[in-house]
Amino acid sequence: MRKASFIAVATLLAAMTSAQVTTAQAQTQAPGSILTLIVGFAAGGSADSIARVVGTRLGEKYQRKVVVENRPGAGANIATKAVIGAAPDGATLLVSTAALAINETLYRNKGFTADELKTIAIVATTPEVFAINPGSSAQSLSDFVAQNKGKEIAFATAGIGTSSHIAAEYFFRELAKTDAKHVPFRGGPDATNAVLGGHVPLVVSSLSGFAAQVAGGQLRGLAVASPQRIAVIDKVPTFNESGYKDFTAQSWVGFFAPSATQSAEIDTLNKQIDDIIREPAIRERLVAIGFDPMNASRQEAEDYFRREIARWRTMVQSLGLSVE
Repeated sequence: MRKASFIAVATLLAAMTSAQVTTAQAQTQAPGSILTLIVGFAAGGSADSIARVVGTRLGEKYQRKVVVENRPGAGANIATKAVIGAAPDGATLLVSTAALAINETLYRNKGFTADELKTIAIVATTPEVFAINPGSSAQSLSDFVAQNKGKEIAFATAGIGTSSHIAAEYFFRELAKTDAKHVPFRGGPDATNAVLGGHVPLVVSSLSGFAAQVAGGQLRGLAVASPQRIAVIDKVPTFNESGYKDFTAQSWVGFFAPSATQSAEIDTLNKQIDDIIREPAIRERLVAIGFDPMNASRQEAEDYFRREIARWRTMVQSLGLSVE
């Protein structure tokens, strides 16, 4: 009798626990619930733009209040730590970029690891582009490198540790075999303006950072670090076409949750976000600003993120870069 009673009580407790988890998940997805998207970059950047595009549709389709919080700083590590420390209920998510994969190697003491996050979705990719002031006499990447051979080439980016910074350092040191000086700015617009104003000869940015300027001719695109040319800047050749074979580098935007978040919650969020990215109007909007929309299951997104950590680790380590 005692054994039977114990089993009955244990079964009841297990059922109650399961019901509580299910109820908590339902509450996070229920109409009227609040979803907070924390972005590790300032307003106006690629991660912020996509967070707001996706967040708006999540709010419209599922009657939820979606709040986007910008918490820039420390290479987006401040935002990442905030999400890792949040309740694992699917109500607080991180929206980040390739910086998250780069930081896994670049920062020695960031206070967390990627294992403390679960990948929900990688929604779009955008290649790195090298561009110069159209007043420059260089008409191609080979022209630009040849004209500056033996000099220290200054290049502007949106900041230390960004995918643009790592890609440019790797290109100049390992492929072009020339000296280069990184000139970091507080954001992509500032870096672009420095080149437009003639203060720095070259800007390196993800295409989403200045697609309009390159497409419109305000900047001269020298090369795009993608396997094929990109439609919105179809006159800009790839690095492969420019004589630097197999050099590709791209950033991306993804959604992440604390690692203890229930799998069912992650699956639901993945499907909701994936459905939004499949909408023709959303896809057209992303392509127009320099993104390639990406649809992937939860596992495919996780696998992609892990490959990105390995790919950027190779470049960071070959350059000997590190940040405390």
